[in-house]
Amino acid sequence: MPRKYVIGIAIAFAAAAALLPIGFALHMSWSRAVAVEQRDLEAQAQRTLKHAQALLDQTVVMLRSLNDMPFEPCSPQHIRYLRAQALQDRAVDELAYVAGKRVRCTTWGVPGYEEPLVPSLFDLANGGQLVLDAVPVVSPGIRMVAVRYGDYSALLEPGRFTEKGPADGVQLAVVLPGVGMLGTRNHPDLVLVSQALNGGELNIDEAYLTAVARNDDLAVVLLEPQSKALGALRRERLLWLPMGVLAAALMIGLVVWLSRRRLSIAGELATAVRRREFAVHYQPIIDLQTGRCVGAEALVRWIRPGGKTLRPDLFISIAEESGLMTRITEEVFRLVIRDMEDLLARDRGAHIAVNLSAGDLKDGKALRVLQRMLEGTAIDARQIWLEATERGFMDVDKACSIIAQAREQGHAVAIDDFGTGYSSLSYLQRLPLDTLKIDKSFVDTIGTDSATHKVTDHIIDMAKSLNLLTVAEGIERQEQADHLKARNVDFGQGWLYGKPMPALEFTAYYRKNVASTPPPRRLPDAGG
Repeated sequence: MPRKYVIGIAIAFAAAAALLPIGFALHMSWSRAVAVEQRDLEAQAQRTLKHAQALLDQTVVMLRSLNDMPFEPCSPQHIRYLRAQALQDRAVDELAYVAGKRVRCTTWGVPGYEEPLVPSLFDLANGGQLVLDAVPVVSPGIRMVAVRYGDYSALLEPGRFTEKGPADGVQLAVVLPGVGMLGTRNHPDLVLVSQALNGGELNIDEAYLTAVARNDDLAVVLLEPQSKALGALRRERLLWLPMGVLAAALMIGLVVWLSRRRLSIAGELATAVRRREFAVHYQPIIDLQTGRCVGAEALVRWIRPGGKTLRPDLFISIAEESGLMTRITEEVFRLVIRDMEDLLARDRGAHIAVNLSAGDLKDGKALRVLQRMLEGTAIDARQIWLEATERGFMDVDKACSIIAQAREQGHAVAIDDFGTGYSSLSYLQRLPLDTLKIDKSFVDTIGTDSATHKVTDHIIDMAKSLNLLTVAEGIERQEQADHLKARNVDFGQGWLYGKPMPALEFTAYYRKNVASTPPPRRLPDAGG
């Protein structure tokens, strides 16, 4: 990937890394502030409901006791007792003795005219009855709430039911559902009150927080502007915003570090190509039937200044993105010829497998370079096997042309890591290959209960049906080797036989192995 694209992507990710955590912190602080205010509002609604219900219950208890008085109705003694009870219960503003649907007498005495009794509107769970907008006999211009039980009635000022409600700014309604308002405070919006009672939703309007508390008799609705949550918002921001800033700083730092590392590695890799800071290690390839070493796979290593060695999986993708892979492949060719010319000249049955990238297969340049390098050497072209992953063969028509060119030059061609892409029998039939390499991920399933353990056998059968040589990668256990041998897989490589090793160490390994094992059964016949 070009440097400018890496920088552009890094800037985009850095911006996102800065904005997302801070935005999340702001969102969380507001959400938490609203949640804190919402919980407080719901607690206030419960307290108001409890207070209002307690007033009704206490009043009914008092009225029930009045019905058991021994006084003659509306006698002086009776009226004095009513006055004493009204003074004792501060919530009650007036008591009245009612009989025959008439007001007979009150704490103010006997009225000068007969006052008809307004019918009750609501039966309470505690046995009492309720009348809204009741009119006192003495002060007919005032609207009160009447609580009745038996022959007695108590008048309460509606504000008594809301006096324990929340502070100013919070709208409060104590409601008799289906009947009317028992008491209000701060002029509640009746539309929102109705919506709250019908739906019970807590956020029925963007401008308000709403809490509803209910029991058998009453419902309490609180409406509070969301701006009231600003006090809690400041507290929450003190917690969340520093966390968001810290997370943003960490994420930006990570993006910068990764970007610089990638740019740094890409730059260092270009320098490494110029300075030829590469070496090749060789992993033995073994004939499974005889145990004889028939060659090795060449695996490039980057020897960084200071002596640290990097495996190809740590830099090959960057090399491909940076356009350096072709030059690295050419360096691998040079090193293989330098390291292995003597061994390959002495043993024409040995071979070295070299990996080609997808870019190496696009125009055939790597083949022309290899052909030129082999001229004048003692190495036969058929001793250099060429391997490419399925990704390199995605353009089947182009791949067929390159494979044909390679085989015309005398090289055997293998498909590497088979089974990890979009492989199929029809796909293989179109490619004039010599060898199929079974990926380590499938070899690992041998002898396990994995759902894919049978895929290995299926791949082997596919290769046999096309008369291809088979090489199993990543053999680490004898159990795996025995299974592959029983399935007539031709060759294998892995730590069971030997890890990748420098040229001199591999040469010694090869000579010792060849001296003690019979020759292999079959070698690839490149080009047909």
